[in-house]
Amino acid sequence: MTAANTRLGAGRREWAGLAVLGLPTFLVSMDFSVLYLAVPHLSAALAPSGVQQLWIVDIYGLLIAGFLVTMGTIGDRIGRKKLLLIGGAVFGIASTAAAFSTSPEMLIASRALLGLAGAAVMPSVLALVTGMFTDQRQRGRALAVYLTCFMGGLTLGPLVGGVLLEHFWWGSVFLVSVPGIVLLLVFGPFLLPGQRAARTGRLDPVSVVLSLAAILPFVYGLKELARHGWQGWPAVALVSGIAAGAVFVHRQRHLEQPLLDLRMFGNRTFSSALTLMFVTSVVGTGTLLLVTLYLQNVTGLTPLAAGLLLVAPNVLMIIGNLSTPPLAGHIRPAYLIGGGLLVAGVGYLMFTLADSTSGPVVIVIAMCVAMLGTGPLAALCNHLAMGAVPTDKAGSGASIVQTTNEFGLGLGIATLATLGTAVYRNNVEDALGALPPDVAGAARESIDRAVAAAAHLPAAQSGDLLAAARDAFTSGVHVVGIVSAVFYAGLAVLALRAFRLVHNSHGGDDTTNKDQQTAPVLDAASAA
Repeated sequence: MTAANTRLGAGRREWAGLAVLGLPTFLVSMDFSVLYLAVPHLSAALAPSGVQQLWIVDIYGLLIAGFLVTMGTIGDRIGRKKLLLIGGAVFGIASTAAAFSTSPEMLIASRALLGLAGAAVMPSVLALVTGMFTDQRQRGRALAVYLTCFMGGLTLGPLVGGVLLEHFWWGSVFLVSVPGIVLLLVFGPFLLPGQRAARTGRLDPVSVVLSLAAILPFVYGLKELARHGWQGWPAVALVSGIAAGAVFVHRQRHLEQPLLDLRMFGNRTFSSALTLMFVTSVVGTGTLLLVTLYLQNVTGLTPLAAGLLLVAPNVLMIIGNLSTPPLAGHIRPAYLIGGGLLVAGVGYLMFTLADSTSGPVVIVIAMCVAMLGTGPLAALCNHLAMGAVPTDKAGSGASIVQTTNEFGLGLGIATLATLGTAVYRNNVEDALGALPPDVAGAARESIDRAVAAAAHLPAAQSGDLLAAARDAFTSGVHVVGIVSAVFYAGLAVLALRAFRLVHNSHGGDDTTNKDQQTAPVLDAASAA
């Protein structure tokens, strides 16, 4: 039995600390989506150019992805609570600056600072939650609560933004974060432990530069290629990011104290959990974008109505996430994750039941089934991955988990969403011959532009174009649904094979590999 197993379970202080950690988790994730409905309002006030508008939206997530690895390692060295409180304070200051921005440049700079602060907060929170809850069953519940806060922020962001914009000016979508940050700064110093690595080496500046040179161009290239297709500069950025990543990996293998300890990937539980989270992020992001476009452009819903309908799948995913830890005490993770993925695969296959005239009900039910089935994976893979990370590398491990998800989010749009668009363009082509060239060109680009172009045509031509575009886009949704179901079937097989010896949700194995760098910690019941 290890020392971790001899400790008492978490008490009131730890659970109160978890509530405090839920605040920045919710706020950082909410800032990914709260801006969606505010863009027209801030554009009217600040008059940004098209390029500036894109940077206002994108730079937050871009800098979070770029600095996660660096911030996670810094947290291991200086202390995760210290980094969290510094990041939280900067997040509050940057939110205030964004709310009262007087120019597009000021807003872009404020959003960039928010991204840096968010990169400090995210791995610190996950590492602190893992360290505060040493009883493995309690840790499973705590990580489920953490994930619920993160999902809640993403889900409620557009709704919070919509409500605020009904009553206040556009800056209120940033200012709403400040009270939560104040609570973190008031209660965090008393309720959160001062965790840090026992052995702290010197931070390697070259590795920091290489990590940024790898991640920032790679994520930027993915976003631009997904938005505009294959073009010169985004492709160059993507290739340069991959090249810098290769140099970064080579350097980490030869450093005594690397920025990123690549030996963590030698743990099969850790690497398999990352693979599952990465692919589900790819599928989840790509399908969500297509379903959102389907609800608005095929079924004719407003953005707000579409957003409200998509709350239901996210709520079901949260329910699946919160109900998994109690089940994990009786059912092996391989069966919970694998079974959930098969259910989710059925949900994606149900995409093929929707057509251009079936309305929103079928596709929303399909999304509900898919998200409910994804819940066990979302709940357990964080636990499995963090349980396989050495205690003194918790911040670095948390940053890897979150960077993996960030890459998946970007690649989902660049792959599955692009696949759906390609099917749409191929199928809509036959209906464009009789249209004016400018209208045909617009309709060929995307269903959004087809719907906008149809509004300026005579009634008969408008109806024909809308019917053809909606049928073509629905065909793309069908293809992406089938591909996603195949991916999930493959992931279910991977989960059953990779976790077949794992008999609890924190990575405890039926056999012990003494050569493994990070031997799993068993809870008291398992050790007995």
